[in-house]
Amino acid sequence: MRRAVATLFLLACLAASAAPARGATPTRVTFVGDSVAASLTYVTSARTRLSKGLRMTLDARVCRRLVQPSCSFQGSTPTTALEAVQGYGRTLGDVLVVKVGYNESTYGYRIGIDRVMRAALAQGAKEVVWVTLRETIPTYHWTNVAIKRAARRWPQLVVADWNAYSSGRPWFGDDGLHLTVTGANALAAFVRRYALDAARPT
Repeated sequence: MRRAVATLFLLACLAASAAPARGATPTRVTFVGDSVAASLTYVTSARTRLSKGLRMTLDARVCRRLVQPSCSFQGSTPTTALEAVQGYGRTLGDVLVVKVGYNESTYGYRIGIDRVMRAALAQGAKEVVWVTLRETIPTYHWTNVAIKRAARRWPQLVVADWNAYSSGRPWFGDDGLHLTVTGANALAAFVRRYALDAARPT
């Protein structure tokens, strides 16, 4: 009997330690992306899934580039990822998620990563989750190489390998990049997992 009571007590303690503290403020996360990430803004279920348990700001714009001037779409030119990050200031939050790169060449992307990292850390971010691109053309492969190499320079950078995770999945439109409803939900769940991991104290 004592052993059973002790076991139940231990399980209760473990459950209590695993649960978030009641009334605790969810971690603030800012997600800066381009048109692929913008799929999450169009799909309500994906947006809800992405934000669950987090104070999520989703800032995704068609034609966004990393640091080079963004391209224009329907008469509108979005901020670059760097400008977006700088614009948030101290409200950026503990975790930044970046999914940008489809609208540009690999040239300058490495230096762009470093500029975004410096800006994010200066504004209080503790970790940056950088999402890889789908390698539908060679340019995107080399962009992913730059992302993975950056993780060696920046211990605060976590690579979320969307390219590997989504390989062979029927989640995409004809271009192999932009997402169906199912794909948007899959990306939301994928990114949320990394954001939660980054938010946990080490």
